[in-house]
Amino acid sequence: MYRFFVFAQVVLALAISPLDSRAQGEPMTQTAKGTFVVSLKPVAFEGAEPEFKLGRMSIDKQISGDLTASTMGQMLSATTGTDGSAGYVAIERVAGVLDGKRGTFVLQHSGTMNRGTPSLVVTVVPDSGTEELVGLEGEFKIDIVEGEHFYEFIYRLPAPREASCV
Repeated sequence: MYRFFVFAQVVLALAISPLDSRAQGEPMTQTAKGTFVVSLKPVAFEGAEPEFKLGRMSIDKQISGDLTASTMGQMLSATTGTDGSAGYVAIERVAGVLDGKRGTFVLQHSGTMNRGTPSLVVTVVPDSGTEELVGLEGEFKIDIVEGEHFYEFIYRLPAPREASCV
């Protein structure tokens, strides 16, 4: 009888206050959307011979929407003799406000174009978040429509830890 009573109390407690992953410190996935303006400027690629078709550019953005930020970074690229085939990598530091939280983080880009078919992955560099963005994880998706740049940033931030009473 006592075991049944304890079991019933546990079931009732779970029904009244369901387990919340945020309360346990697990991150909750969120989505930020908006637009950005990008500025690309050629930078010298030291030691690159013209026949290898290697390039280097500064990449700076002004981001608006759910993420309001500016970025600074650099991109390395390679083109080939085949139309529509190329690749690039980039690193950019983002400074701004995401969901009311201020800080910086770093995005890492890896893009390829295989005979006209694009593939792009842009992710937050692990442990690059600062200030209120410490622990930030996520993927930054880019879509270009009629020359305008849109983003969808699917991200996770650690849940705030509840203060414990001692």
